[in-house]
Amino acid sequence: MATKAVATATVRAVKNRKILSTRAALVLTPAAVNRIKQILEGKNDYIGLKIGVRQRGCNGLSYTLDYATHKDRMDEEVVQDGVRVIIDKKAQLTLLGTEMDFVENKLSSEFVFNNPNIKGTCGCGESFSV
Repeated sequence: MATKAVATATVRAVKNRKILSTRAALVLTPAAVNRIKQILEGKNDYIGLKIGVRQRGCNGLSYTLDYATHKDRMDEEVVQDGVRVIIDKKAQLTLLGTEMDFVENKLSSEFVFNNPNIKGTCGCGESFSV
């Protein structure tokens, strides 16, 4: 069953940055935690957000953000500051050491994945290659 994406996301390749030494597959900034809490407020049918990856765009891959109703056996779970993010098994290797942020300015508001694993991105930042 196809679902509508919860939010948009941009990917940024981070150069000269070591993979974060943490047990979590993904680290959330305080802004990302707050935005996830806002998105999930009053939505008791969902346990958190789910991050996936799909083939798309001029560089090959893009992240998807959807509501999570459950955690599959091979999915990774990140719990931070009271929010849950489920990482689809297909997206796990592309997210290792990544920081998930939420950025808001006059023109847009979006989640941003600061990812040290990325080899290239498209001009708009929606798709990437590893």
